[in-house]
Amino acid sequence: MSFDATYDACVLHPAGLRDLLVRLAMTGLFRAHWSQDILDEMISSILARRPDLDEAQLTRTRELMCNAVPDSVTTGYEDLIEGLSLPDPNDRHVLAAAIRSGSQVIVTENFDDFPQQTLGTYNIEAQTPDAFVLHLIDLSPTTVSNVIHAQAAALTNPPMSIADVLDRLARSGLPRSVAALKEK
Repeated sequence: MSFDATYDACVLHPAGLRDLLVRLAMTGLFRAHWSQDILDEMISSILARRPDLDEAQLTRTRELMCNAVPDSVTTGYEDLIEGLSLPDPNDRHVLAAAIRSGSQVIVTENFDDFPQQTLGTYNIEAQTPDAFVLHLIDLSPTTVSNVIHAQAAALTNPPMSIADVLDRLARSGLPRSVAALKEK
């Protein structure tokens, strides 16, 4: 049975992790969602940390993401924002997008900003990218492994082996997922 997941901007920041999450969304194991606000936050965060990149490059990344995952952009959630209460009011748009998209999961590194007591009211759970990918490995290890192979094959400048991709993903916050994939 398929489910819905909303990606928070923080998990879309590291390029390798973003690539993996988008590729996983293309498999049909689940339906991935984000909003224009989440993508705006992703771009501004990347530009703040990577001044060597320019906004045109990231705008192109944004377009590629949205084209790769049809129906991923959640709209019509803005009216929900004011009625939501989170420790960081700037994250209410993420929860509003998750509610509007019917997501059961918010994939985030910011657990303090998404308390389970609040999310539970909406039948939503916060998961780290590592926990999220582990769940996908449990659902279909072959699919996730194929995605990793495709990701490695697509990297040509510089080329990366599957081991290189796995090492990079482990450093990007997926140590348990990488360990599980290496066992398969």
